[in-house]
Amino acid sequence: MTDALQRRGASPARPELKAGSGPMFDLIELFFFAYRDFVGDADRLLMRYNFGRAHHRVLYFVDRRPGLSVAELLDLLKITKQSLSRVLKDLLDQNYIEQRPGLLDRRQRLMFPTAKGEALALELAELQSRRFARALATLPEGARAQAAAFLAAVRDPENRDRAPKESPREAPGEPR
Repeated sequence: MTDALQRRGASPARPELKAGSGPMFDLIELFFFAYRDFVGDADRLLMRYNFGRAHHRVLYFVDRRPGLSVAELLDLLKITKQSLSRVLKDLLDQNYIEQRPGLLDRRQRLMFPTAKGEALALELAELQSRRFARALATLPEGARAQAAAFLAAVRDPENRDRAPKESPREAPGEPR
């Protein structure tokens, strides 16, 4: 392990760069720019609603997983109750999400998208899906599966088993 990695508290279980290979600046830079442009599409649409990326993330997961509890959403997004509070209030007040008590535990707050919320979530997903479709159209067959495998592998190992759940409103692999 290099001195720099030791100073940063790197775990010996983490793979190290091959000797002489150095940081992968090309991929890091491409990832930064791809992320910027990917979220930029949604950002421009969200500005019309005075919403930001946090609103998008909450609406996305509530739409994909109707009946998600507040506690589950906090765990999924790895955020605090305080950071969720304002965003959730905006989405509730403007009728994009509704909360219902749990069936077994009435203290539990389950979140569901409203028709208005489903429409906005779908518009955002279609916008971002068009960007993916344009990119995948330039690549060889099978690129979508490879891209999905790559992105899954980039995630922390403890989160990789938390695969996206299929929405009850659609069959796996089929558009909504």
